[in-house]
Parts: sequence; C-alpha cells; structure tokens
Amino acid sequence: MTDAALEDRPISKSIRPLLMLVPFITPYWRTLVLALVALLLSSAAVLLMPMAVRDVIDHGFSSEAASQIDQYFFVLMGFAVLIGVFGAARAYFVNWLGERVVADLRNQVFSQVLAMDMKFFESTKVGEVLSRLTTDTTLIQSISGVGLSIVLRSSIQFLGALVLLGFTNLKLTLMLLVLLPAVIAPVMIIGRWVRKLSRDSQDRIADASGQAGEMLNAVQTVQMFTAEPVETARFEAAVESSFTTAVARIKARALLTTVAMTGLFGAFIVVLWVGARAVLAQEITGGELGQFVIYAVLIGASGGALIEFWGELQRAAGAMERLGQLLLLRPEVVSPEVPETLVEKSPGRLELAAVSFSYPSRPESRAIKDLSLTIEPGEQIAVVGPSGAGKSTVFQLLLRMYDPQSGQIKIDGVGLQQLSLKTLRQFIGIVPQETVIFGVSAKDNIRFGAPEATDAAVIHAAKIAHAHDFLAALPEGYDTDLGEKGARLSGGQRQRIAIARAVLKNPTILLLDEATNALDAESERLVQAALDQLRHQRTTLVIAHRLATVMNADRILVMAEGQVINIGQHQWLMEHEPLYREMVKLQFNQPQQYSEGEPESLFGH
Repeated sequence: MTDAALEDRPISKSIRPLLMLVPFITPYWRTLVLALVALLLSSAAVLLMPMAVRDVIDHGFSSEAASQIDQYFFVLMGFAVLIGVFGAARAYFVNWLGERVVADLRNQVFSQVLAMDMKFFESTKVGEVLSRLTTDTTLIQSISGVGLSIVLRSSIQFLGALVLLGFTNLKLTLMLLVLLPAVIAPVMIIGRWVRKLSRDSQDRIADASGQAGEMLNAVQTVQMFTAEPVETARFEAAVESSFTTAVARIKARALLTTVAMTGLFGAFIVVLWVGARAVLAQEITGGELGQFVIYAVLIGASGGALIEFWGELQRAAGAMERLGQLLLLRPEVVSPEVPETLVEKSPGRLELAAVSFSYPSRPESRAIKDLSLTIEPGEQIAVVGPSGAGKSTVFQLLLRMYDPQSGQIKIDGVGLQQLSLKTLRQFIGIVPQETVIFGVSAKDNIRFGAPEATDAAVIHAAKIAHAHDFLAALPEGYDTDLGEKGARLSGGQRQRIAIARAVLKNPTILLLDEATNALDAESERLVQAALDQLRHQRTTLVIAHRLATVMNADRILVMAEGQVINIGQHQWLMEHEPLYREMVKLQFNQPQQYSEGEPESLFGH
C-alpha cells in the first residue's frame, strides 16, 4: 500500500467493513452470549414495565383497588431492579468484549506492519501507519464498547416498543409510522455530509500526526538548523486545518441532532395530541395512553440514539476499511513454505551470481548491475567506492531486505530464497553505520538479537566490545535505561553496544558498515582488537570510507555506479585501479581527518 493509497481512502458507504471484526469477536463468543442474554433480559424488563404502569394508572388509583396499590408499585420496583442489574451486566460484558477486540486488532495490525518488507516502508510514511494504529483503532473502540452496547439495546428497544405500540393502539401507531419517514429522509441526507466531513477530519489529524512524528524523529537536526519556528508554524498550520475541518464536522453533527430530535419528538407530540383527544372522547383509557406515551418515548429515545450513533458507526466503518487495508497486506519477501536448512557449523561461503537490483521507488535506475562474486569462508572483504556506488545495497540484499530482480545469492550452496528469513538473519550479524538504541535497559539492548542469552553472556559480549567499563559505571549498571535512541550515550558508546550485539549473536557471516566511524582513536583501537579476535571464525565484509582501515583486507572490492570495477589487494589496486588510487590520494592528502595514533586496519595481522 503506497502513501497515495493511504491518502486516497474510499468513503465507506455502508457499515459492511465492520464485518471484518467478526474473526476478532468469535474467540470470545461465550462473553458475547452472556452480553446478549443480559441485553435481552434488561430490554424485556424495559418493554414490560409500561404495562405495569398502565395497570397502576387504570386500577391503582381507584377506590375499589386501593388495597392493591402497594402490590402494583412493588411490581414496578421489581422491574427497576431487573433493569439496573441486567443493564449493568450487559454494559460490563459488552465493554469487556469491545476492549478485548480492539486490543487484539491493534496487536494484529502492528504484527502485520512489522512483518512487511522494505518496499512497503520505502513508499509509506511511518506516521501514517501510526495514525491508523491510534486514531482508527480508537474509533473502532468507541463503537465496539459503549457504542455497540447502545446500538444493541436501542435496536431491540426500538423494534420491541414499536411492536408493542401497535398492540396498544394500532391507529396511533400507523399515524406515527406515516410521520417517521418525513423525519428520517433529511437525517440520512445530513448523515452523508457528516460522514464526508468525518473522513476529512481523520485525514487532517493523520497529516498532523505524521508531520509531528517526522519532526520529533529529527529533533536534533531541527535544532541544529534553528528551524524550530518554521516547523512549529508548519505544525500549527496542520493543526489549524484539522481544527477547521473538525468544527465543520461538529456543526454538521449538531444540525443532524437538531433535525433528528426535533423531527422525532415533533412527530410524537402530534400523535400524543391525537391520543389525548381520544382519551377525552373515552375511545381509550388513561392507562393505555400512558402505556402508549412510554413506548413512544422509548421509540424516540432509541431512534434518536441510533440516528446519532449512525454517523459514528460510519466513521468506524471507514476506519475499519483503512485498517483492513493493512490487514490484507502481504510482504513480497517471505520465507518459503518448506525452507532448507544450513548445517550447524556452516562455513559461510558466499556466492553472488549476476545479481542486478533496482529499488522499488526507482525501478528505472540500477543500484546493482550484474554483480558476480565468490567469498570463501573466513575471508575478509572490504567494499569501497564513492557514495551511491551500491555498497550498502549489497548488505541489504545479503540480509534479504530486498530480493534482486535477476541473479542469485547463495550461502554454502543454498539460495537465500530457499532459507527461512529467521535462519538467514540469525546466520548473519551486522554492525550498522547508524546504531539504533532502544528505550530499554543496556542489557536488553545488547540482548536484542539474542533474547535467550544469559546475563553472563551479555557481560562477556560487552567486554569483548570494550563496552563493559562504561556500562558498569552507569547509575544502575546494565539495568540502566538508555533513553530513546540512546540519548544518554555518546556516539562511540552506541557503536560499541552495536558491536556487543553482534558478538552475542555469534554469527557465521559478519557485516560491518563503517563499524568504527563514530569512535575516537583510542576507542577504535579497542574495538579493532575485539574484531580481530572474531575475524578468524567468520566471513567478514566491511564497508569503509576511511581507506586506512581496510588496507590489509584479504581482498578489496572497488565499486562504482552499482558495478564492481576491480577487486584485489591494496598494493595491486594502487598500481592497477585509477579510482582506488585517486580515493587513497584524496584521503591521505587530508591528514586532519585522521588522528596521529589512529590504527591502520580492522584486519591487522
């Protein structure tokens, strides 16, 4: 689903999208049955109560039945107790069911989005997805709890009161039925307008939410460029647009309520006027008119509630339609139904055969062009080249974040598409250029790729990555919360946590994307020593812009414009590859970029 698809949402002209909630409700059918039983009993008590009122009016106030007046009022009190008890039970069960269904819905939508491939995230704003998870599920929550309770109760009471109204006095009922369509028609017309405005309002809220998320995720950049006033003004404009649309929706809903309530009760007043004249003419009794009045009020109240809730129901249907779009998504990069396996101590031989790839957002431009390469187990390969050469794309393909349009990638003779994603990604470890730190403890951050690891293993990995000293010095040691995005750590400290993650994961193939780019000379020397301990056990690929760090790699892969233009060792490339020679010359003519004691290589022998 693209960004455009999310923005161009179809208007729900019916409440049929809400049927998608059925699979979420069926696991809790027992609770639903209890809610319906309580609903039927409380509604039955409400519908029978006017008959007791009729008896009180017709017989309770006559001198002949004076001795029975207490009995009549005890019956009324019994109805009141039944209505209260079963009404409370109905409300509890329905609300519990609504909260449970929405919780399950949120979990499934989040799980579905989290499983999507990079093509989805390349073309969809995360803020828009978050809006679906929050705003739309809140709308579902509003109708699946209290709203659903109101609809069920009002529907039963409306139909039941209408039938009993006919038994009470058919003539007055028919008159009421003639007047009701004149009320309902304008209500339905205004309701369509409300639905459109509600959709617009949701879109404006989503826009503001997406914009806020984008800015908060880049708050340092905003502050560095002193762009706070500009971004605040942009957000205020988005919020103001949302407010203006919301006011229009509120006005329309107020008009809807005015027309509905005035029309409904106006029709009842006309009918009651005719009924009052019938009592005076002794055509019906006062008790019958009282019973008719109560049923009419029930119809009016229930009908008004249903009409007022209809707009909410349609908004919820639209929200469910949008959530349904997410639930129906399927990633293109998936595990095979019957995956192959790698042997427990698979050596880690990589083969890339005529691999070509274009990003989905740029299908006309090849990020990788006909790449063929074989990397032997335990070999150390450095990948260098100018920005946009395709270095990081190679890592993306190895981790199968994308599938190439042509060619094949194999690990120990097994194609990546024949392996389960879990097996593949556990087999490969990566230290990215931009380390992601989560707002949990240091221990849980290191354990991120290996949740079953013991505390001792976590500490051992941290020691290898030379992160133990600064982690142990934190206020709560390894249990210290590192803050959102690791705000409490320096760049070098975040990088060492990323390396500790890779160490703990113990992968056969190790990918290093500028793994030491955020480290000072001393930290880099420490981390390099740790990586040197690992290199003999793993096939390693390193992306490096600082060429001094890769000179002693087994082979250096020089890339440009998605192609391998040469491959060899440092000295050979200096003699035979002009691009590599020029890159080295440019870097070493700028000594200020390197510290005097900076280590020479990630692969020092």
